[in-house]
Amino acid sequence: MPLISRRFHPLKRQTWWPRPGNGFELSELLDQADDQAPLVERHIWLIRLLDWIRRGEPVSGTQNVVRLLQQDAARRAKVVALLAAFWRDMDVAALLADFGFSPRSSFLNEFGERLRRQALPMSPDTADLAALFNLLFDDPDDAAWLQALDDATLEGVASLWAEALALQAPGNGAHADHSALAWREPFYDAMHYLATQVRAAGFSPAFRSRVGTRVDVDFDAADDTAVEAPLEADAGKGSARLAFRQLTRVIERLHELALAHARSGATGAPWPAPLLHEAQYLRVLLDHCAEAARGLHGHLEVQGISVDLVFQIDQLCERCDRIAQLLDVVLAEQATPGMRELVVGLVKTGQRRRSVRALFTQHYALLARKVAERSAETGEHYITRSKAEYVDMLKRAAGGGAVLAGTTFLKFVVLAIGLSPFWAGMGAGVNYAISFVIVQLLHWTVATKQPAMTAPAMAAKLSNTKDDAAIEAFVDEVAHLIRSQTAGIVGNLLVVAPLVLLMQGAAWLALGKPLIGEHSAHHVLETLTLLGPTAWYAAFTGVLLFVSSLMAGWVENWFVLHKLDSAMRWNPHIRAWVGVARAARWATWWRANISGLAANVSLGLMLGLVPVIAGFMALPLDVRHVTLSTGQLMAALGTLGPGALHDPVFWWCAAALPVTGLLNVGVSFGLALLVALRSRSVRVKDRARLRAAIWRRVRRQPLSFLLPPRSAS
Repeated sequence: MPLISRRFHPLKRQTWWPRPGNGFELSELLDQADDQAPLVERHIWLIRLLDWIRRGEPVSGTQNVVRLLQQDAARRAKVVALLAAFWRDMDVAALLADFGFSPRSSFLNEFGERLRRQALPMSPDTADLAALFNLLFDDPDDAAWLQALDDATLEGVASLWAEALALQAPGNGAHADHSALAWREPFYDAMHYLATQVRAAGFSPAFRSRVGTRVDVDFDAADDTAVEAPLEADAGKGSARLAFRQLTRVIERLHELALAHARSGATGAPWPAPLLHEAQYLRVLLDHCAEAARGLHGHLEVQGISVDLVFQIDQLCERCDRIAQLLDVVLAEQATPGMRELVVGLVKTGQRRRSVRALFTQHYALLARKVAERSAETGEHYITRSKAEYVDMLKRAAGGGAVLAGTTFLKFVVLAIGLSPFWAGMGAGVNYAISFVIVQLLHWTVATKQPAMTAPAMAAKLSNTKDDAAIEAFVDEVAHLIRSQTAGIVGNLLVVAPLVLLMQGAAWLALGKPLIGEHSAHHVLETLTLLGPTAWYAAFTGVLLFVSSLMAGWVENWFVLHKLDSAMRWNPHIRAWVGVARAARWATWWRANISGLAANVSLGLMLGLVPVIAGFMALPLDVRHVTLSTGQLMAALGTLGPGALHDPVFWWCAAALPVTGLLNVGVSFGLALLVALRSRSVRVKDRARLRAAIWRRVRRQPLSFLLPPRSAS
């Protein structure tokens, strides 16, 4: 056999080919088929054959292989012998039962497994067909050309495998049971393996606590088998538990009936009625198992999302689908079409399992949607739809501006202490966090915190993007949001600016000096100017605002998932410590405020610590918050006096404020809306319709984005 070279690249498709100078034709490759060669060399031959087929047009290449083997009996005998040895030595059931499924029911384990498959090369020296399958079909176009094979070519390939299986007669060392069912034997084994895993998942603690534990099954005293009462769709938890319990037993009976039918010599006869009855009952059981698993999503919607549990639900449902597919193949009168669909499905599954992005997209979609929906509940409070709500937003934003005026001076105090960079950043972060929490507890608002919360509330309106009325309702929400955001920013700035100046003036009168020194004032003018990296820092601050909303949703989901509110309300020690009534009030308060507290604390700490950590790693990152920047600029003006108004540097800083506000709001809102849209599977072309509708409203009714309606619609 010619030497084989292997080019490894961790991130690209792994391709096999002979070394340069060892060119060969198809006839030469077929002549090299050797059933006595070591296992790994036989696998390399199969990989080389598939690579030869892919070199040109794969369908024509497969036809050429079939045609040449039909014309040359000697070569055909060698290839059939190699295929027989392949079937004998490989664990075919492993491919059917394990391929595409994670060996561990953990999202992080599957994530690590996919990274390992991308980073490390795979070896063909294996008896596990599931592992070898990735090397045989590693091209993204394999599923397409396999699906395009014509019936005549499929029959030609099937005849090769039929001859190979014929060599597995009892006289050649195979077991009689294996000979009786021929290629169907590993299919029944795979169904049994899959059913065992489905049953184990169905009775795992995570499922059992939600589906229930009791299984009411009547047993026949004569044969100790379960009496199979029909499973009704509305039987609830009892039917689901019964389905999980009977699954493996039904597959065993199905296997026994198929084996008895094969041993009777009626190979070409129709399947007996008892076998078909068991097959139909198995399909009913699979439907109930899958429906019971999918029904847990409703429980998770209320009780909190666990990514690992979502992963287990998907794995269970996919295993049920695989069992049903294998059952269709073994019972089909013509096995070739079903076998082709099975192989194509396995190839597509292999392609999906190579993608780390697909894993996150699939299993974090529900978590993203729940985080978005929890943020949407909070975001509704930030959207004004009437003149009265608009005025109320101005008042609440004014209160937030008053608190942040004090935050501005406390930051200068923290910096003046002269702490090390980390502790100075921690002090600033704690200052911000406490201020934001005070604003929350007083039911006031900080304008830049609104977008990340309101975007999910807007996306919740997109239940039907094909409906013009739904799109117009979404545009209305955009107008409400921009108008509310404008009110929030105006309310913050109209209070923080004069209040900081007033506090500086009071300090001049009472102390004879301002609250901050000239050095700090000049430093403010140097850092806030539009001529510097202010715009970049403002955009980065928008990212932090968005991240804080994700943290808020995640913490609230964690709080609900672990039933901490219930623990606060009913835990005997807590009730004895604080009293029954107070425990109930605490539970209600924490459930209502946990999201806001998480958002405020995380945002405050990030605003203080992220610049310090970025500076340690020499990254060009800092934060620019429009309300805090306005307070700092007014504090600098209060120190430098009216003469600063004649300095162009001051006006460059003033010009940076609207840019900072726009980027704070725009980036955080855009990222939050993107997550919300993806969590609701809004297509790209539907997003284009949304943009067109928004621009149409801008052209026709521009003032609707700035001024409140005269009356509520």
